[in-house]
Amino acid sequence: MDLTQREYLLAVADAGRFSRAERASRRPCCGISISAPRRADGRRRPAHPRGRDFRAILCGVWIVPAFLYALLWLGFGAGHSLLAAARGRAWLAARAGAADRLAFNLIALAHLALVLAIGWLLLRPLPGFALPAAMRLALALLAVAGLVILARAGRGYDLARFAGLAQLHRHAAEAALPPEHLATGGMNAHVRHPLYLGLLLVLWGTATTPFALATASCATLYILVGIHFEERKLARLYGEAYAAYRRRVPMLLPRPALPRRG
Repeated sequence: MDLTQREYLLAVADAGRFSRAERASRRPCCGISISAPRRADGRRRPAHPRGRDFRAILCGVWIVPAFLYALLWLGFGAGHSLLAAARGRAWLAARAGAADRLAFNLIALAHLALVLAIGWLLLRPLPGFALPAAMRLALALLAVAGLVILARAGRGYDLARFAGLAQLHRHAAEAALPPEHLATGGMNAHVRHPLYLGLLLVLWGTATTPFALATASCATLYILVGIHFEERKLARLYGEAYAAYRRRVPMLLPRPALPRRG
């Protein structure tokens, strides 16, 4: 009989009560479930009957590394916001010139990579999720849908300018270039932030491990907060045009198409 993830966590709490031979028999199986520990006489030890201890075990196994990982994401969000603010952009432009946007992206990528690496080390020891095949397939299709949305939505943006390469080509900092046109066609006609929608679908479609689930949760909160500040900036930049667009098009979830009246 294989233990579920809950029974595994319960078994971890009672590891001190097992003999050395019993603890040695607790082998993980594909990182999802483990074989039940054996007694000295070779029989399998039954699952821990005290379900009331599960919440305390969950707090000890899950909450602490997840909380530390969330703090890392909080630091990333704070650093990214400081650089994205007017003073941060001016500071980058004074030091990097036409490469200010490229420097902004490289700093953000390096910081994010550090957060993900530390988070992986924190959450990697946790047991994986014993998901049924149907749920794994559904999540995979969700991730594929997110990739398709990202690919289609990317056509409506100047990706060279987003990456910071256009500024280098024109020898001008980001602030010296005229604002981009307000994208309202393509995927942007259905939702105001199709890139974020695609990214969220990919994150949650791949959330099949504790690390991926924690990453999806933290990134979702970061994206929602970022959208709030980004839309305030867009409203100042485009004025009534963006206000009308905002009233007409939903933020992330497209409205269902209503049948036309004959």
